[in-house]
Amino acid sequence: MKLFSRTLGLGFAKELAIVFVFVAVAAQAQVYTPLYNYGTNTGDPLNPSPFSSISQGRDGRLYSTTAFGGTHNGGAAYAITTGGNLTKLYDFSAYPAATAPWSGLTLGTDGFFYGTTSSGGAHIAGTVFKLSDSGQYTNLWDFTGGNDEGVPEAPLVLGADGNLYSTTEGVYTGTYGTAFKVTSKGALTTLHPFKATDGAVPYGLILGLDANFYGVSRLGGTNNLGVVFKMTKAGKVTVLHSFTGTAGNDGSIPIGGLAQANDGVIYGTTYGGGTKNWGTVFKISPSGSGFSVLHNFDRTLDINDGIQPLGGLALGTDGNVYGTTGGGGKQNAGALFRVTPAGQYSTLYSFCSVSGCKDGFFPQTGMVQHTNGKFYGATESGGQSVNGGEFYSLDMDLSPFVTLVSVWGKVGGTIEVLGQGFTGTTNVKLGGSAANFKVVSDTYLTATVPDGSSGFVTVTTPGGTLTSSRKFFVTPAITSFSPTSGPVGTQVVITGKGLIQATKVTFGSKSATFAVNSDTKVTATVPAGAVNSKISITTPGGKASSKTQFTVTP
Repeated sequence: MKLFSRTLGLGFAKELAIVFVFVAVAAQAQVYTPLYNYGTNTGDPLNPSPFSSISQGRDGRLYSTTAFGGTHNGGAAYAITTGGNLTKLYDFSAYPAATAPWSGLTLGTDGFFYGTTSSGGAHIAGTVFKLSDSGQYTNLWDFTGGNDEGVPEAPLVLGADGNLYSTTEGVYTGTYGTAFKVTSKGALTTLHPFKATDGAVPYGLILGLDANFYGVSRLGGTNNLGVVFKMTKAGKVTVLHSFTGTAGNDGSIPIGGLAQANDGVIYGTTYGGGTKNWGTVFKISPSGSGFSVLHNFDRTLDINDGIQPLGGLALGTDGNVYGTTGGGGKQNAGALFRVTPAGQYSTLYSFCSVSGCKDGFFPQTGMVQHTNGKFYGATESGGQSVNGGEFYSLDMDLSPFVTLVSVWGKVGGTIEVLGQGFTGTTNVKLGGSAANFKVVSDTYLTATVPDGSSGFVTVTTPGGTLTSSRKFFVTPAITSFSPTSGPVGTQVVITGKGLIQATKVTFGSKSATFAVNSDTKVTATVPAGAVNSKISITTPGGKASSKTQFTVTP
């Protein structure tokens, strides 16, 4: 039987019908502002889903999808300004054509947005598509319901290699969903079919700081209550944690997406479990150690507390994580919350669903932080005049910053930077090294990856210096080495790019002592026990291997 179907968000919202008098919860300096009521205009997008990711575009607008509404009621893609001016970009057709784009939109390095439909297409099992910022639509892949399974719901995530990765819910023919990658040209590869032991019904992926992917499954694992897993880009899956539900008070049925902080800690939520079975917020290390529950949702202790989170978490530039709950809060209509790394929990805003409320209710979609510092999100229902949902902002008084489209690249490659106030920019640096740059618009610039360290990107504008929310990782490369042969103890000069932060040099499986001479040169000593093998160098940006082998002589 299929649990947590694509109608979960709407069904859940409709069941939470207990309403009281509207009370907004005050907490420090946060300001909630309704910006646009879905359904205001004929043919509007309607009822944003829990899984619709919101992405910032090169033009500073926010882009996403709804699974309902539009001219054909098959869902729609749209762009919206931070002031609430919505433009519909594309109307999805009614079933059996590609319909129900639950995933939202993800910005690629080519400027196009990528997403999926959870049904329809040539085999009625869903599709992968790309969309321009003006609404030009291209179908990339039709899921067959075979080895690729189909029924994708989760957002696509941009990998370090420039491909897009995500998961399918699956059709349960011996396996329970898949992880896949797809190129910008539409070539799709199934990377991993999930079994009950390593997770069932996976939801989404995030790209980790180590270039591996991390995700959750709603079911499966030791107790069939869901797992947190790690996946390599080749598709090798390792279960990091199996949930135990109320028995272990760690939560159960994780649905929303994960978030990783700059220190590597991963944060997530569960829909159920915990001390009162209303869900949890948890953290875990990339190795699977250090799992702990930061918050048990419990309205019996605090009427302001939310319950049963569905949307993913957002990492704020203040180091805290921000999220939404589909229910709970003062009026049982959902809430916005914040959790610190130490576990201090705050309800930031409670929604209301009684007559006269205009803030929307059931905020199931996860929030995103725009580079202006504010958070943006959407409610599934309610609104200022019609019951189609509300697009809103949450101002936590955080400073503007810049964000990077991709956080990996080679020396000489391109860094894509999103932000604001770029006109008149005088300097761009990566990890302290100056980079050549081009201001394309006031909200988008590109820079060339310079020699030097991985690190944060800074942009000096007339309004001040903006720092990236994430580090940029310089991918190492080995171009040659000399000599090409010699006995143990030989000094080998390795040349390449992006080598300044080398942490390890190996000849095959044997680690070597080494000295970093510059960003383009490392000198290593052939270690004892080495055999004919390739040379590898590891940096924070990844691992590079030589194309040819070093020959060990007697």
